[in-house]
Amino acid sequence: MFIPLWLIIGISVLMGVILLWLILVAIGRNPLPFPDGGSRIFSAASPEGKQAMVDLLRQHGIKERFKFDTPVVLRSIMFDGTIINMPNAETREKLRSPSASIGLVSSDPEKSAQAAAEFLRSRGFEARVVLDAEPDLPIAFVVTNAMLGTVINFRKHAVKLPRPR
Repeated sequence: MFIPLWLIIGISVLMGVILLWLILVAIGRNPLPFPDGGSRIFSAASPEGKQAMVDLLRQHGIKERFKFDTPVVLRSIMFDGTIINMPNAETREKLRSPSASIGLVSSDPEKSAQAAAEFLRSRGFEARVVLDAEPDLPIAFVVTNAMLGTVINFRKHAVKLPRPR
C-alpha cells in the first residue's frame, strides 16, 4: 500500500500540534480561549500593588498570560483565569469599591445581569445592575449585598471581546 509523503508529513504535523496543545493544557498554559469558564477578579489598591501581586503569583507558578487595559481599568490576566486589576476611582465608586468580582460568560451580558439581580432581589437581597462601569467593554455588573466586597460581572466570551491594547 502506497501512502503519499505529503499525507504522512501532514498527519505528523497535525499530531504534533495536538500533542503540544494537550501538554500545554495539562500544565495550565492553554494557549486557546477555550474553554472560557469566566474569571475570578481581584482588585489591587494601586498600580504598584497590582504589579506586586502579579509578581507574587508568578513566583508561585501562575504566570501572566497578557494585559488587557482599558482607559478605566488596568488588568493582568493570568494563565489560570485569575485577573488582577486596578480600576480607576470613578469605576470603583460606581461599583461600591469591590475588592473582588465573579466573572461569568454570557451571550447577552445585560440580560443575564438583569436576571441575576432579579433573582437576588427575590431572595431578599439588594441588587442593582451597572452597565457603564467599563464603557469600552460589553460587561454588565451586578452590585449586591449578598456578597461582601464582591460584585458579579457578565461578559461575552473571550473571543467576542475587543482585542487587548
